[in-house]
Order: sequence, then structure tokens, then C-alpha cells
Amino acid sequence: MNLPRNRIGWPAILFLAALLYAALPLALDMFRLGLLAKYLCFSLAAIGIVLFWGYGGILSLGQGIFFGMGNYFMGMYLKLEATSQSDSAQALSQFYGSALPDFMVWNSVEQLPWWWEPFKYLAPTLLAILILPPLLAFVLAYANFRKRVGGVYFSIVTLSLSAILSIVIIGQQGYTGGINGITDFKTFAGFDLEDDRVRYTLYYLTATLVLIALMLGQFVINSRLGKVLVAIRDREDRVRFSGYDPALFKAGIFAIGALLASLGGALFTLQFWFASPSLVGIVPSIEMVIYAAVGGRLSLIGAVYGTLVVSAAKTFFSENFPELWLFLIGALFIGVTMFLPQGLAGLFARLRGRRSQAGTEENPAAVGPSVAGVAGPGEAVPPPREVAEARIDRAPGAVGGAEA
Repeated sequence: MNLPRNRIGWPAILFLAALLYAALPLALDMFRLGLLAKYLCFSLAAIGIVLFWGYGGILSLGQGIFFGMGNYFMGMYLKLEATSQSDSAQALSQFYGSALPDFMVWNSVEQLPWWWEPFKYLAPTLLAILILPPLLAFVLAYANFRKRVGGVYFSIVTLSLSAILSIVIIGQQGYTGGINGITDFKTFAGFDLEDDRVRYTLYYLTATLVLIALMLGQFVINSRLGKVLVAIRDREDRVRFSGYDPALFKAGIFAIGALLASLGGALFTLQFWFASPSLVGIVPSIEMVIYAAVGGRLSLIGAVYGTLVVSAAKTFFSENFPELWLFLIGALFIGVTMFLPQGLAGLFARLRGRRSQAGTEENPAAVGPSVAGVAGPGEAVPPPREVAEARIDRAPGAVGGAEA
């Protein structure tokens, strides 16, 4: 099996850390830094997509489900905290005689729903963000993969579920805020969300979680789990005949992707102060896949750069070409698909390969003659499968070999 190698070196991690911790915060004002924090929230979901799409062969078009779950769970906690502390919310409660969020009062909801009750407290909220999305993802994925529902069919299932969840949220206005979502957050655990120090802290927390996600993702890829996932992606039947349960492994990596998306959604709520069905449906789910594709679906760090490039392009085009920006974004996606099928990571690898080839041509003595499937200077490298077949054919007693 030809296992792909796309490791993140420490220089790449340190360079990204220098960008996120020093260069960009010093160069950007608070508004632009907030936009960068938004991009990083979505990059967490893109890293998860690289894990289960690039290495697990699972294309999900419904990551907005899990991003939205983290978004709404945190929004419910912040809304209940704002309702108990805000002067305007307390005045509204006294007027209507009910200490409920404003959108519930306006929709004649008389009692806080039972499933809102745990979100009065921070600890259950954090547990819900960390446990419920990956648990739902695992059950959903295992139920489908156990029945051999995969490929494009699984993509359609996740796409449909994201659309359904968005419609349900909009329809249940009295309990979810409807199309307006949940807004008007003031504090988080007593800290003022509009304070610049809090905003800087949340930005650095987001950047740190992105770097941790990259390192954990690389650990998974290099582990036995990563090798089994690649084997399942390439030859699932052979892995099944070897005694492994592919559905279990695929559901596990899909759950990890859901966890990263949920964390991104929760951090988005803290920094942009709203939870909305527009973050749950089809459009954001497909955009997250685009982020991973532009960066390179086999590159974890490429997912971060892909998110930054696409999101920055959206912001630039929408600000400077408000009537044309959708067409320009479409042209960008088409151009990447046609000319960069392996994304930004593939472009970087190609440029690095040309530089290495130029160094080899300057010093040809550094490369020895070809042996056993290793090409010498000017020779083409045969695919690993052809090398293996050639060795089998030359083996004594092999069928079709010289001594058969």
C-alpha cells in the first residue's frame, strides 16, 4: 500500500504560530483581527474535514450541523446569562412577568423548555459542546457505514440533514429565535465580551486551539489509526477481510471532525455574539469543504491556509466589488479546481520539488545509479505496484517468472 506522506514539520508549525501570535495581531486593527478570528473558527472545521475526507475517504456535506450545535449551545448559555444580568432583560421580565429570553416572551412561551435548563450553567454547556456533537456524528456515521451506505450517498444524507436542521431551527422560533437566531450577548462567565482584553484573549485561545488541532491531527495520521484509515480509503474490502470493522474506524474519525467543528462553532459565538441558522445549513457546510479542498485535502496545515485565503478573498471582493464578488469567488473556485487539483499544499510541494530537482541537476554525482525500483538521474520512477510485481515475477518459483 502506498501510504501518503504529508507530515507537518516543526518549521511549518512555528511559522504559522509566528503569524498567528505576533505578525498578524501587530499588523491588524481590532476589526480585522476579529475577522481573522472568524476565519480560524472555520479552519477548525476544515482540519476535521481533511482528517475524515482526505485520509478516511468520507465526504460529508453537513459539517454545518456540528458547527451549528457548538454555536447554539454556547449561544443558549450566553443568552440565559444575559437574561439574568442585563438591565433591559430584567425590565422586560418584570413587564411581562416572566424571566425568559426576549424571543421566547415575544412568542408567548410561558416556561423555559427543559432542554434549555442545563445551559444555565457553564460546566454542562462545555460538556454538551464536547460530547453531544461527536456522539451524534459517531451514531450517524456508524449506522450508515454499518449498512454499507457510503460515498456520494453518505454525502447526500449529511447534506439533507443540514438542510433539515436549518429548517427546524427557523420553524421553532419560540424556542430557537427562528431566522434571527439568538443574539444580544453581553458577558461570558462574568467577563465583558466587548472588552478589548477579552477579545484579544479569545483570539489567542482560538489560535492556540488551531495549532493544537493540527498537532493532534498529525498524531492521528501517524498512528495506527491513521494507517488503518488510509487502508480503508484505498481498499475497504481487504481491511474488512483482515478482521477489522471499517465502520467503527470511519465513525471514529468522523466524530473527531465533528468535535473540531463544534469547538469552532462555540468560539465563533463568543467572538461574534450570535447564533444563527445561517451557520447550520447547506451553504456553510459546502464552504467548509471548499476550504479543505483549496488548502489540499491531504494537508492539515493546508486547511488553515485554505480557509484564510478563501475567507480573505470573500471579504476583499465583497468590500471592493459588491456587485461582482460572487462571480469572482466562483472564478477563484473554478481556477483552483482546474489548475490546483491538490490545492495550495500541492502547489507548494510542486515548487519545492522543482527546487530540489534543480539542485540535483547542478550536482548529478549526488545521485547514484538506479537499483531495485529507485531511479537514477534522468530515469522515471516506476509506481510502487509495478516494482512489487516485477520483484514477484523475478522471484524463484513465481508464476510467470524465469524459474516457474
